Amino acid sequence: MLLAIDAGNTNIVFALVEPGSGPGQAGGEIRARWRIATDPRRTADEYAVWLHQLLQLEGYDRSDIEAVIVATVVPRALHNLEVLASKYFGVDALIAGRPPVDWGIVLDVDEPQNVGADRAVNVIAAHTRHPGDLIVIDFGTATTFDVVDYLGAYKGGIIAPGINLSLDALVAAAAKLPRIAIEAPEKPSVVGRTTTDQMLIGIYFGYVSMIEGLVARMKAEVGRPAKVIATGGLAPLFERHVKLFDSIEPDLTIQGLGLMYDRYKAAK
Repeated sequence: MLLAIDAGNTNIVFALVEPGSGPGQAGGEIRARWRIATDPRRTADEYAVWLHQLLQLEGYDRSDIEAVIVATVVPRALHNLEVLASKYFGVDALIAGRPPVDWGIVLDVDEPQNVGADRAVNVIAAHTRHPGDLIVIDFGTATTFDVVDYLGAYKGGIIAPGINLSLDALVAAAAKLPRIAIEAPEKPSVVGRTTTDQMLIGIYFGYVSMIEGLVARMKAEVGRPAKVIATGGLAPLFERHVKLFDSIEPDLTIQGLGLMYDRYKAAK
């Protein structure tokens, strides 16, 4: 089994992947996944205690894990994840984008060294699963839009504040505004009758309009038909009101890590 770890700014996702599980399972089949809040101070021992219990609940043991691969945008969290791999699973963690696990794609941007690991891994998975030009939207702490050409090269993209960040900033800056839960409004009207309704409309439909506007501009710049692939925990929130998504794939980053591991093994 492969333990694939996607360490983001808000959460770290651990997934148990059966590598190369057959055709139609590019990057392997995900057997289990768990999520924990990102905290760079969390030690390898703390991760191990937490993971050991979850593995047992799913009927697995730590001896079932033969490899660990990590993609992270939180450098301070990496050391303890590497210690986790070596101390508790007896393997050296493979780090996405570092030898011997290179991206295997062209990062056709001005600063390829600064491309987020999660974005590069998403591109790898999306291109493997979908032919042609693509726009990959990842709804995370930030919302990122990435353009992938039909050859699989990463051409660049957009970084926008995530919807939760936007709401946090609004509530923090306006003393009388309440904290609300982000959800799709029940009514299609964009004329709110209460403060809460007006906030929800502004945050939600403002975000919908941003998605629609940016995707339209990106498609015009690409100049060819492009599929839109959505990923990230909040992607399903917009499915009802955004008709742009050709596919919603919540496990895209984990699938990309599985693909990178498959390629690494094949090259050995």
